[in-house]
Amino acid sequence: METGLQVLLLAAGFIFLVKGADWFVDGAAGLAEKFKIPQLVIGLTIVAMGTSMPEAAVSISAAAKGNADITVGNIMGSNILNILIILGLSAAIMPLAVESSTIRRDLPFLTLVTALIFFQGLDGTVSLLDGIMQLSLFAVYLLNLFLAARKTPKPQGSLSVASGKDDTASPSRGEKPWPFLLFLTVVGLFLIVAGSNLTVEAASCLARLFGISERFIGLTIVALGTSLPELFTSVTAARKGNADIAIGNIVGSNIFNLLFVIGVSALVTPVPYATAFLSDNLIAGAAALLLLVCSLRKQRLCRRHGIIMLLGYTVYFITLL
Repeated sequence: METGLQVLLLAAGFIFLVKGADWFVDGAAGLAEKFKIPQLVIGLTIVAMGTSMPEAAVSISAAAKGNADITVGNIMGSNILNILIILGLSAAIMPLAVESSTIRRDLPFLTLVTALIFFQGLDGTVSLLDGIMQLSLFAVYLLNLFLAARKTPKPQGSLSVASGKDDTASPSRGEKPWPFLLFLTVVGLFLIVAGSNLTVEAASCLARLFGISERFIGLTIVALGTSLPELFTSVTAARKGNADIAIGNIVGSNIFNLLFVIGVSALVTPVPYATAFLSDNLIAGAAALLLLVCSLRKQRLCRRHGIIMLLGYTVYFITLL
């Protein structure tokens, strides 16, 4: 009886995730088109912050409850998974074009802030002063994004990355009323977060029923669970040809995790940084650097790059066992 119920909850969670991601991407892309905002900016901000809410909720609430020691591990694990699994899977499904601004500005910044956390943690703690520094950098980054967006020429039509065809001949998402598009975005995000919670709880319960260890559950189900919003949003965006949202979602989520989530957690209480996190931090930095290197030559992630990323995560996971 218990097993059947958890299977039903797991199925419901996946339905919520799939439908929520579909609506969320359509709403966010439509808002970008409606207000002439580059999709990359939408991906780096609204979509990235929205899909990072599970990580934020877990880490900040843990800090508030005096369990801040899980914050760094949660964020580093999620950031590694975001690039190597989610972008790897998205690129393996469909090649993704990478904006020059992402290569020039966002990916180097992600690599640098990952290194910053590493150096902040060398003394064993991410302190209040470190947290203020991270939040200040996050504010400067957001300001730079919006200033850059104001200078970007207004798009005249939507070019499908997947097909290379002009979408102006087909009905535009931007023609729908903005309140409806906002409704789609909000409801889609709600379904994504609710679906990820249902999926994690049901999968964890099933794992325990079948005698799988808590350590394995933490390393796999919970780590993947908090990244399910990014996974479904990015894969859905890639499938719909919204590469800017797929790439921006992951890069923005990782920056948000490092600067905002750890920053706010450090304001609540000093965040312990165990020595064991140093290797994870280095892997997170290496993943960001790999993404930058893969994007440099042709400004795109191809299937080969996706497979390399997936293999990289497989090797990393094996080392954890």
